[in-house]
This record gives sequence, C-alpha cells and structure tokens, in this order.
Amino acid sequence: MLVKFHKDGNCVVAICDKDLIGKTFSEGDFEIKVSEYFYGGEEKTKEEVSEIMKESDNLNLIGKESVGLAVKLGIINKENVMMIQGVPHAQRISC
Repeated sequence: MLVKFHKDGNCVVAICDKDLIGKTFSEGDFEIKVSEYFYGGEEKTKEEVSEIMKESDNLNLIGKESVGLAVKLGIINKENVMMIQGVPHAQRISC
C-alpha cells in the first residue's frame, strides 16, 4: 500500500492499493482519480499502515486491501464504504 501525508490545514492521510495509481473510476455521478499527486506516497507494510491508520484522524482510502484493512481494524464501518466500479473507497474525518 502507498501512504501520503497531506499537511494543508488538517493533516489528511491518503492510502491506496499500489496497483490503482494512475487509474480513474466512475459510476453515476461519482468519479475518483487515483492520482500520483494525491495518493502516490511511500510504500508501507501492512503493519506500518495499520499503525498509521490507528493514529490518524483524517483518512482517504481506496482499494480492496487499504479499505479492507481499515474495516478489519474497526476504523471504517463496512456500511460507510462506497463502491465505484467495484473498487472500495472510504473516508474518515474527525473534527
């Protein structure tokens, strides 16, 4: 998985499955571009990503592995996962 920290205002951590970089998914009114700019961070192990997820308030996740890990850890509720062309996407935002 790739992890990128965005520190504009509130810190948002973007996490995605590595094989999704550069792809665009759309369904109905929704479209998501898995851009190198936003998601293209450092490759991390499952254990490292787990710790980052547990410590982060604001997450933007895409991909079966990334979203699946967040669901498994109880960070994201399965009901809050959006599917776009069969690809899971979820966000966690704490105010």
